[in-house]
Amino acid sequence: MEKREKIISAVFVAVILALCLIPSVGMAISGPSQPGPNEILAQKPELYDGDGVNPAVLRDTVSFVEDRFFGRSQLITWGRELSAGIFGSVNAESVAAGRDGWLYYAETLDDYAGVNGLTDRQLYAAARNTALMEEFCRERGISFVFTLAPNKNSLYPGHMRPALKEGERDAERFYKLLDEMGTDYLDLYAVFNAREETLYFAHDSHWTSRGAALAADAINGALGRESRFFAGEFTPEAHTGDIFAMVYPAARDAEPDMVPAEPPAYTFGNGGTRPDSITINTESAGDGMLLCYRDSFGNALYPYLAASFGAARFSRAPRYDLLAASELGADALVVELVERNIGYLIEYPPLLLAPRRELTLPAPTAGEVRVYADNAEMPGYAVVSAALPAVSDDTSPVYVSNGEGVYEAILTGDGFTALLPAANGPWSFAFYQNGVLTAYKAV
Repeated sequence: MEKREKIISAVFVAVILALCLIPSVGMAISGPSQPGPNEILAQKPELYDGDGVNPAVLRDTVSFVEDRFFGRSQLITWGRELSAGIFGSVNAESVAAGRDGWLYYAETLDDYAGVNGLTDRQLYAAARNTALMEEFCRERGISFVFTLAPNKNSLYPGHMRPALKEGERDAERFYKLLDEMGTDYLDLYAVFNAREETLYFAHDSHWTSRGAALAADAINGALGRESRFFAGEFTPEAHTGDIFAMVYPAARDAEPDMVPAEPPAYTFGNGGTRPDSITINTESAGDGMLLCYRDSFGNALYPYLAASFGAARFSRAPRYDLLAASELGADALVVELVERNIGYLIEYPPLLLAPRRELTLPAPTAGEVRVYADNAEMPGYAVVSAALPAVSDDTSPVYVSNGEGVYEAILTGDGFTALLPAANGPWSFAFYQNGVLTAYKAV
């Protein structure tokens, strides 16, 4: 009996040891596990750093192995499937589980609930920058369309868990400001909300191909063009949702997409050909030239717009260079930005010529402020920027004087930037404080 117990114990220990060795042995044989979508893994540990032996080499090694051991993706998938089935949570930091198997980006939850949003000043700055983009295009005869791609839970709150209540979103406050400024925009929330058909993926953060077709028709309509992509024939095709792949890296996504039976007709020019390329140039049998700034929602959108224009450039650059529209001879400029990133309009301030204002600034009395100045690549122009030295009124523009004229600046998170004619000065800038236009000398 004692011998039998020893054999059982030995077998048990051997099995446990074998199970423990599977991750490392499998990693040695088949190589490290690959990262999932949007996942950043620990870097390979270095024995030496710039100061000698790396004191954190053991910790770095543990992090490296934890991120790459054999079977990691399968274990993560099993664990999250179990958590979703029992607790209704996928236990993933950047993902929120909804009802009926729907998945959402966790970063959109605050905006959905109307909490921890942009400040009134930040939203005004974002709206004012949008108004200045429209003004720049209008004065140059370029058709301009700005639109927000709605967050998925803004359009389809019925799949959110009832514990989280819907509040006023930043987009609603932002649109109210644009209305007050008389700035046109395309409200895709209203366009999608008018359709009973669900046009976003349950397992993806984006609209479907049919949703992109609807958005393209709306954008063309706002540009005074007509297209009927949404009315075309669509056929099912396999699709892996970006959020699904983040949560269940070893599972197969069963949610399909409906793609055009006849894809939009266009050809690629010079530049990238991947949907997520920074720059995509296209040509088609259409007419006119389009410059479109877009984000990941544009991956499904751009083929429709490419087929609508004789030539088009699609850019994922976070900063919108409106000067490029004139350089390209663009007839139309489209800016598509996902709702959750409204703050990008001040984090990456657009590049355009500051518009001149018929305004006389008061003499600088509030003090001197060091201003960063740089010669622009354009002869005869300069870029000036600074952080505001005091709190401005929430709805205050910023004006810059080069001594020969007054110009309205683009607003940033804490100050302003302006591309305007270089002059000998004296330079100053002004903004409203408690309703009073207050000027500072720019040094």
